[in-house]
Amino acid sequence: MPLATYGWSRTRAKALKSASVISGFLITIAATFLGLLAITFIIGRVVPIDPVLAVVGDRAPQAVYEAVRLEMGLDNPLIVQFAHYVWDVVRGDLGMAVSTQRPVIEELGRVFPATLEMATLGILIGVLVGVPAGVTAAAHQGSWRDQVIRVLGLAGYAIPAFWLGLVGLALFYAHLRWVGGPGRLNLFLEGMVPTRTGMLLIDSALAGNWAVFKNAFSHIILPALILGFFSMAYIARMTRSFMLEQLSQEYITTARVKGAPERVVVWGHAFKAIRVQLITVIGLSYAQLLEGSVMIETVFSWPGIGNYLTSALFNADMNAVLGATLVIGAVFIGVNKVSDMLYRLLDPRAR
Repeated sequence: MPLATYGWSRTRAKALKSASVISGFLITIAATFLGLLAITFIIGRVVPIDPVLAVVGDRAPQAVYEAVRLEMGLDNPLIVQFAHYVWDVVRGDLGMAVSTQRPVIEELGRVFPATLEMATLGILIGVLVGVPAGVTAAAHQGSWRDQVIRVLGLAGYAIPAFWLGLVGLALFYAHLRWVGGPGRLNLFLEGMVPTRTGMLLIDSALAGNWAVFKNAFSHIILPALILGFFSMAYIARMTRSFMLEQLSQEYITTARVKGAPERVVVWGHAFKAIRVQLITVIGLSYAQLLEGSVMIETVFSWPGIGNYLTSALFNADMNAVLGATLVIGAVFIGVNKVSDMLYRLLDPRAR
């Protein structure tokens, strides 16, 4: 076979393989998202809340009730309603929020960046503290350092988030005045920077308004530290477990017999072997911070998706509830897929 023909055939085979991988990746995402849509649709139909009454009120005449019911398509078979629901979501139409009469998609776009900003700062704190802590605990198993890290990890599982938030506000805001209070920004500073990303730290830095940046940082640091503490506890515990397993392997014993420095053995060999596992742990922890910060957002009056979801539940606003649930589920899907991609990049055996 001529060299040029062989090279073309090989290039074509690689292209077909890449196309197959990408198509499989997209099909998996589509199937998972369709399952998520089915779950949210079922939730919207089985909850004991009449979506028509939520719109017209319980004092509306029967004629108005029936007209709105027909307008919402609730007289159609469930399969037809589901098809309409899927088509609306694909078009970006999540309905109108009953409490504000604004499109749900716009309200989620307004509140989600606040949660994203706080959760991102929290996961950075959790990773930067949790990973070294877990490695240190495993490398010094049974020592006082190991015991302290294990106690902190246990506290991260045992302490309620709302209690820690209230204590933090009482101590660091009300008593010591080290941090800002509830909310994202002092009232007199609101609207002083243009909204580009919805994340105040980034927007104020882009605008060069360091007074707003400093004030926003003083408000976000305490809730982010609390989220980071819970994330750190989980990451440190899992890192310690993974490291202990690797440090007991024969290749670690061989490296030590050969005279490799302990730092190289721990970080260069054992830690390198657990990076892939840590990606999954960090990804899941990040997704949980994006989804599970309801208590923290409530305590700190943080205008994020958790606070929005709580208010929607109290107002029986099912469009807002289902829209927020859909966004949270989509975040889990996205984070898992990104973790899977990184897994393949770091571990050639998974390709």
